[in-house]
Amino acid sequence: MTEPLKIGKHVVRYPLIQGGMGVRISAGRLAGHVAKCGGVGLVAAAGIALNSGLYNGKNFFQAEAEAFKAELRKAYEIAPDGVIGVNVMVALSDFEPLVKAAIEGGAKVIVCGAGLPMGLPELTASHPDVALVPIVSSLRAAQLIARKWRKSYQRLPDAVVVEDPDTAGGHLGEKMENIGTGEYDQYATVREIKEFFRDEYGVAVPVIAAGGVWDRADFEHALAEGADGVQMASRFVCTVECDASDEFKQRYIECAKEDIGLIMSPAGLPGRAILNNQEKIRQYDLDKHTPCRMGCLKKCSYKESGERFCIVTALDRAQRGDVETGLVFCGTNAWKADRITTVQAIFDELFGSATEK
Repeated sequence: MTEPLKIGKHVVRYPLIQGGMGVRISAGRLAGHVAKCGGVGLVAAAGIALNSGLYNGKNFFQAEAEAFKAELRKAYEIAPDGVIGVNVMVALSDFEPLVKAAIEGGAKVIVCGAGLPMGLPELTASHPDVALVPIVSSLRAAQLIARKWRKSYQRLPDAVVVEDPDTAGGHLGEKMENIGTGEYDQYATVREIKEFFRDEYGVAVPVIAAGGVWDRADFEHALAEGADGVQMASRFVCTVECDASDEFKQRYIECAKEDIGLIMSPAGLPGRAILNNQEKIRQYDLDKHTPCRMGCLKKCSYKESGERFCIVTALDRAQRGDVETGLVFCGTNAWKADRITTVQAIFDELFGSATEK
């Protein structure tokens, strides 16, 4: 029998978090259906205003907050009693306003990666029931966050996501040269973090494994290795309910294992994506003389010097269906997608017979 997952005051039937995929890949529809099926559904904040009907070319930050709340409303219409949360990257220029918008929109869980969310408890102090979940790739990062939160805010993370940079998709919290060397041990890190919270604070903080989880065997392996649950993102892209375009989903179905690799994001972080159109992504901005209209990232080489490409518009193009010049983020298992399925079918495969007894 699969045990429920408790994150702070919130309990889901199945120990699964749907990972946040920015620029409207995981928006209200996907998050709502994951929550309806008994997992934690996440709306990703990054670029949520694009393709929302709320952004007029000049009001990006205002539109981000409004679109974020609109997607949360959409998710709750699908799963009124579900555990619906958000993913807000620390690297976003409007990190703080987006956290506040998430609270206003009723998010029950806030997951933060792409940086250490040192001040997150202060932003959510008026809503102590909102569960706070940092994403880390090392014991050191978990220790820094926990000690800062305990000292300054008298609270600890409600769960910790341990992301494997060797397998996860999108932006990765590791230096490019350290990825794929074979030295990183995700589940050793999971066990070290669990032990740290137990030894230093006497509490059992759920630790969630993210990256490389595709099927039931992967899920059961994660639990056997000490994880309390898993975070899955790429697996949910090729579903009817995913908010991406059909062309985006088809890119997953058609890609080969060797098409997936690392790209250096203008955010200063490596990212994992389908790379067989890499030159066209940069060329689009050169041909169109694309300016930085939004300033969506705190640090961005494109904003500062025109280096690389505008990542939010590249991701937006792909989300809308232009996968020739758009950027398609994915994890290492994306090539395993062979058809369009449903969120419910994925839950049935992962948990079906375990819950039918």
